[in-house]
Amino acid sequence: LVEAPRVEKKPPSILSVEDIDRLLEQPSGHTAREVRDRAMLELLYATGSRVSELVSLKTGDLNLTVGFITCRDGKKERTVPFGRVTGQALDRYLTEARHRLLKGAESPYLFVNCRGSQMTRQGFWKILKAYGNQAGIGGSITPHSLRHSFAAHLLANGADLLAVQQRLGHAAPANTQVYQEYLTSGGRLRR
Repeated sequence: LVEAPRVEKKPPSILSVEDIDRLLEQPSGHTAREVRDRAMLELLYATGSRVSELVSLKTGDLNLTVGFITCRDGKKERTVPFGRVTGQALDRYLTEARHRLLKGAESPYLFVNCRGSQMTRQGFWKILKAYGNQAGIGGSITPHSLRHSFAAHLLANGADLLAVQQRLGHAAPANTQVYQEYLTSGGRLRR
């Protein structure tokens, strides 16, 4: 007969388009690591993938010709498209940087660290934090804030709610509607 207290839901952490642009400009591309970092950041924002999906991508999950990745989350699988700029960043990573990071080793994983092993969630989080600080975004940036920003920016630019839901891999429409509600209730994209 005792009711649990209502838990206040925090609004999603959504970065402005300007913040995203500054973030994506941070890796200069002068080293193999920076080429990889640019490809990871571009892909995460362009697809709205979860960081766990990003770091578990295998080279066979990428179709550069058509422009999509296959994300797996447990038993679920979905295909998510990406655009030309992301495709160019991925192509550059594959042709110029990945073999240098592997140092002669082999790995089925698309993104590898400087030791040639699979990139970890924690490793990516540290990379994102460093570039976020360089871009002046500060400590509030997380891999999930890129996912939130992806969804909000699509909806703000007229994308269909169902299409965004499918790209995010949400089972229930209510999980995606939070972004629509955020935008229509006066929520602003962070400046």
